Amino acid sequence: MNQTARVSEAEHFDKLGEECGVFGVSMAAKEAAGLTYNGLLALQHRGQEGAGIAVLYNNSIRCTKDVGLASEVFSGETLSQLPGANMAIGHVRYSTTGGNCQENTQPIVKEYLKGRIAVAHNGNIVNGAEIKERLQSRGCDFTATNDSEVIATLIAYEALRSESIEEAVIKAARRLRGAFSLVILSNQNKLIALRDGWGFRPLCLGSNAHGLAVASESCALDSAGFEWLRDVVPGEMVVIEGKTMTSSIVLKEKKQGLCIFEYVYFARPDSIIDGVSVYQARFQAGKVLAREYPVDADVVCGVPDSGLEAALGYAAASGIPCVSGFVKNRYIGRSFIFPSQTQREAAVRLKLNPLKANIKGKRIVLVDDSIVRGTTSARIIKSLRQAGVAEVHMRVSSPPFRHTCHFGTDIDDEANLIANQISVEELARRIGADSLGFISVEGLKEACGGGTLDFCTGCFTGNYPMEVGSHTKDQFETC
Repeated sequence: MNQTARVSEAEHFDKLGEECGVFGVSMAAKEAAGLTYNGLLALQHRGQEGAGIAVLYNNSIRCTKDVGLASEVFSGETLSQLPGANMAIGHVRYSTTGGNCQENTQPIVKEYLKGRIAVAHNGNIVNGAEIKERLQSRGCDFTATNDSEVIATLIAYEALRSESIEEAVIKAARRLRGAFSLVILSNQNKLIALRDGWGFRPLCLGSNAHGLAVASESCALDSAGFEWLRDVVPGEMVVIEGKTMTSSIVLKEKKQGLCIFEYVYFARPDSIIDGVSVYQARFQAGKVLAREYPVDADVVCGVPDSGLEAALGYAAASGIPCVSGFVKNRYIGRSFIFPSQTQREAAVRLKLNPLKANIKGKRIVLVDDSIVRGTTSARIIKSLRQAGVAEVHMRVSSPPFRHTCHFGTDIDDEANLIANQISVEELARRIGADSLGFISVEGLKEACGGGTLDFCTGCFTGNYPMEVGSHTKDQFETC
């Protein structure tokens, strides 16, 4: 591995990777592809490595997908070439299993003797390698290297022995262990949404006068012109045919655990998950931080973007004014690589440049959503010192990461997590902060409370809602 690759990997793991995003729609008019594209644009924050749309056309499924942002994969010309359709599903991808290549983009389309399906998946299956091996022994072929193809293949395999596609989906789902929020398009004119029984990843329903939609987050429903209807509850399967919707609970687990980091970082602040506003959860987390880690300071600054709401909450609870501490350059892509150490150290200023007029000579409370390895925090604080800040008191709106995630969050191996290597006091010195405080697990639960589900906090505590067995994140080889 060359130096650039090593640097790229380190940068990759210093901030968490977003989740995938799924969207599906059933409309009276043949506008499903365009609406799905709008939904994917609203979910772009959940994955920037690939995008795809599958439409139902003349009892067949047409799929266009590739690596890149939704706007890159679907130019105006590409989008116009998709046939007019009443039903469509879409996906934006961040790779937590399998390499970033065209074969691993979604939706995954599978044919079988009785028909054709397209599947879009958000989550991570802990027994995916085991299921793949079993299917291969029975003659199933695989072209991708991710767990989403395993799910699609399993559904197609079960469809051969089932009376309906719904029965096949249920049989397949009962074999899966892990996180899966699914939208499935069948050439039997059915759109199916399914959420695992633990409820790890969000999924919600929307409606308007012309049809129904399902999405990872409510912000996508808003963008596509649908009113939020309700969440798909853990273990629920929703079947949409035209404008008709039926639902049933097909999976039941002893424990439930919505990923609490959806509120801290993954979801857009204008989304509502499990009845709780993401914005309010982040704002409340800031208030809890102010209570748990007060400090004398002149201003509060949030690190864009997901630290901003928590900074407002900290300011509201502490009485310290909140100001903009940075100007963010929004035109630097994710894949921007800095080949030299000098360029890498300057990179933080290319993306986040301190706003001297607000912070020079000030004692600041710097609020961010997380610290994984600490290198990004150190560079941000160094830039603040160079801008003339007198003191930096860092406050983090998530607890320290001590364990990996098996359910779709791209958290590094435990040995590489900084919280497992040094104390909080030593970490403060390493990143150059005058003081450092992480919100407590109970404090974060308090901030995100008000919904109906318990939370998965396994990445902080090591306590997962289910047994993960011998699962490793590299269970599938990369492309």
